[in-house]
Amino acid sequence: MAAAAAEARVFLEVRRRLHSALLILGDPNEGGLPMDVCVTPTSLQLKSPGGCTELWLPAGVRLVPSSCRGLQHVAGDGLHLRLQARAEFCPNLISVFNQSSQAQGCCTFYCQSCGEIIIRNRKLLRVLSLPHENWGALVDEWCCHPNPFANKPLHPQENDCFTGDCFFLVNLRHDLQQPRPEVAPVETRCLSSENHLKMKPKANTKVICKRCKVMLGETVSSETTKFYMTEIIIQPSERNFPIIPRSQFVQSVIAQCLVELSSARSTFRFTLQGQDGKVYILLWLLNSDSLVIEALESSTSIKKFPLLEDLLKADSSSSWNAVKVLYQPCIKSRNAELASSWESDISVHCLTLPSATCLELLLILSRSNATLPPSLRCMNSFQLQGLPTAPGHPNCVDGIFQAIEPQNRGFFFLSRGTRHLGL
Repeated sequence: MAAAAAEARVFLEVRRRLHSALLILGDPNEGGLPMDVCVTPTSLQLKSPGGCTELWLPAGVRLVPSSCRGLQHVAGDGLHLRLQARAEFCPNLISVFNQSSQAQGCCTFYCQSCGEIIIRNRKLLRVLSLPHENWGALVDEWCCHPNPFANKPLHPQENDCFTGDCFFLVNLRHDLQQPRPEVAPVETRCLSSENHLKMKPKANTKVICKRCKVMLGETVSSETTKFYMTEIIIQPSERNFPIIPRSQFVQSVIAQCLVELSSARSTFRFTLQGQDGKVYILLWLLNSDSLVIEALESSTSIKKFPLLEDLLKADSSSSWNAVKVLYQPCIKSRNAELASSWESDISVHCLTLPSATCLELLLILSRSNATLPPSLRCMNSFQLQGLPTAPGHPNCVDGIFQAIEPQNRGFFFLSRGTRHLGL
């Protein structure tokens, strides 16, 4: 096939479950030099009078050239086409805190931002997941006698670690490297993964890194501290602190949380609120099986992709597992009515993170959205009849989003990786 472009941008999204791929060949200067595009099972070749560029696909990814269909030119994007593709599924990435059998040795808790040691050589004998937020009501249905767990908060013992949706609960002891914050009297109730110890927010319950002053978590009681997964790296004590770019770490943790929650609870819409109770972002998970490849033309083989430039090193892989989400910012009273309706919807799951991390994630969303091809940056207008029947399909939108202007509906690819917790 032939296309006109002075320099081409290549964007490839492979859907593992659908065995399909969307290929976009950018055309920033329409009416430029002619270019021939050759699709092979393992590579893409772009030939122009100025030279030839070849993009090799990652191992395990194969295209079916004869299946090319839907060729069209989209203004501002370039050529769009779809074709069949095969991509191996990546192995399940399991956090050390989702498998108690892995918690055998001593662990060290680090501040992810600066590497400061928060808890040194903590031996975790039990790593347990906190129950669902509605577990108390279910106990009433299971038991023929009064709920024996009523008004009994779940606190970890010295060698325990309880895990929630996006936080850890650990027992404080003398090896905490920073001074214990003063604890104000609080109202306590049953603990769950989402509704953890109903308490009035107090400024003196924050746990702050003494080196970089980042908020790491909150004090739940005189013996229990809650650490947010986005702020802490937990490694076996024999390992050194891993240096991970902040944006990469935040994306990996959030993406893994969304995937696990959508799989376990069949929920695909999320509100992200700060520890102050304010909603910052509305997220809607579209799919979690994407493999994203993006590149700009150069005179040599392509090794680095602009969308992932802050995630990849020069010698790293040229592809990235990703989850695709629709997002809405809620700062400065934006989308207040929409946020209110989501908060009252029982099908929407709430995640609580430090307010500063919510703003970080919003910046990541905005930056990544701006680097996507223009046609992928927002949703088109849809006429829906009832609720979508395929919530993971990229062309299905929730009825609530119909009230929002199309240009405000942002797509974003969250990079998906491990939580970097001592795997």
